[in-house]
Amino acid sequence: MVFADQPAYLTETVEVERFRDVLLDVWREACRHIDISESAATLAALLARQLPLAGLIVRRLDQATQTVTTIASGTPDGLSLSAHSRTVVPANRWARLQSWVSRGAIVRSDDARRPGDLSLLVPTEQAGAVLVGPLAGPDEHYGALVVVAPPDMTYRQLHEDMFLALLEPFAVALENDRRLHELTALRAAAEADRRSLLTRLGRADIQDAVVGAETGLKTVLARVQLVAASDVPVLILGETGTGKEVIARAIHARSTRAAGPFIRVNCGAIPPELVDSQLFGHERGSFTGATETRQGWFERADGGTLFLDETGELPLPAQVRLLRVLQDGFIERVGGQQPLRVDVRMVAATHRDLALMVKARTFREDLWYRINVFPLQLPPLRERPQDIPALAQHFAHRAATRFGLAYVEPADADLKLLLEYAWPGNIRELGAVIDRAAILGEGQRLAVATALGFMPGHTLESAAGGASLDEKLRSAKPAADRLEPGAPVAAGEPVASLDLAMRQHMERALVASRGRIEGPQGAAAILKINPHTLRARMRKLGVRWSEYRG
Repeated sequence: MVFADQPAYLTETVEVERFRDVLLDVWREACRHIDISESAATLAALLARQLPLAGLIVRRLDQATQTVTTIASGTPDGLSLSAHSRTVVPANRWARLQSWVSRGAIVRSDDARRPGDLSLLVPTEQAGAVLVGPLAGPDEHYGALVVVAPPDMTYRQLHEDMFLALLEPFAVALENDRRLHELTALRAAAEADRRSLLTRLGRADIQDAVVGAETGLKTVLARVQLVAASDVPVLILGETGTGKEVIARAIHARSTRAAGPFIRVNCGAIPPELVDSQLFGHERGSFTGATETRQGWFERADGGTLFLDETGELPLPAQVRLLRVLQDGFIERVGGQQPLRVDVRMVAATHRDLALMVKARTFREDLWYRINVFPLQLPPLRERPQDIPALAQHFAHRAATRFGLAYVEPADADLKLLLEYAWPGNIRELGAVIDRAAILGEGQRLAVATALGFMPGHTLESAAGGASLDEKLRSAKPAADRLEPGAPVAAGEPVASLDLAMRQHMERALVASRGRIEGPQGAAAILKINPHTLRARMRKLGVRWSEYRG
């Protein structure tokens, strides 16, 4: 049997031979485009050589939403079919569709009547004869291929045999399309996370320029450029808040490992009993709670740079194992039996005097020699006042981005106040002050004087005085607030209410503790009160600890 408009010389044998060439072209086209929608029309034109074809439709069966969705369609003329894009499958019929896919059975319908579940697979506007075949992928990702015949034409057994051979290349194309869209979604999510992180950090890019590179840090950056290309360990020394991590990132960015990971570890924040697990990883079942194998920081930094901040806080046993890694380049997971090779460039940092710690035998002398190959000393902010205006502008930009405020330039009076202050907390303290000034200024100005805690009429003392911010804040309180215990009160002098006195006392403790509630230096310890009790009284009196952070 042949179609009326089909040449009589086309026997089934000739058709099968010619279809093999068409099938090869289908494989090539299906693998050429990762997005199947780009090749649907071309595939339709290829298949029209051997099949009575008005168009083809590729549909995906989505397990999560239990829907059948059209992801590609095409005609031999290069057009797209106006196929219904999404069909919701009733819950009691979804299992039957999955069973049909697993059986791999082809379904043929010669008219507009779609028996059984065929109506869920073929869009309602396609009224002609159709062939429908299942497309099975890995991990229960399913689909269906639908080919539609021209009007007044039907399919026969030979066409079913040809159609069966098409299911494999179309299943591969469907799986490639799924993976492409998953990667696109993951890339979009990662980019959104990156933008969100940069917004929270108030930065324009992950690799921001180093403020002060041409002024106060010019000598340091010159030494960074010297050492970056080599793999020798670098030890960054400096007071708290001088920007040691920024310099470590600059070393990584200028090195041959720039494309690798940069991993920062705060050694002071790791409990002593977990140091080995955090740095070197552990095997499943190596200790209570080890429910899975975990890579340590050294493994995660393989091929890149590991920045060990606060190295002086490492306990002595961990120092021994760290020394071995630096000497041999091998680590061993907790509970592991085999050493693992790691290729890591280590940058260490500390604000402590390691030389004195070596003399006190709280830091290993051999480790000290190993990490002190190329030391970098960062100057405190009080020794680089020429950088304060640029840093103030940088932090003002960051604050505007983080808090959704308009950018406001620091005024000359603001810069004068900033230049006269001693900055015991260095750049970290400056950033906190500018953040506070931006919030207090509500996007209209930078309330630097208020952020520094000085009352109207008071002026800053010279930085040479060396007074800390806490001392200046306390000295700026009214005399009545600084009354010593047991001191006499003059007759007629107004006495604050108990609630007001308690509030002022709490605020004074929060200033001294920089807003910290718990811990040895927290406000609760200063006031000799339980932290939970202090929080309850603060809530009652309307004291907000967050205003004193920094």
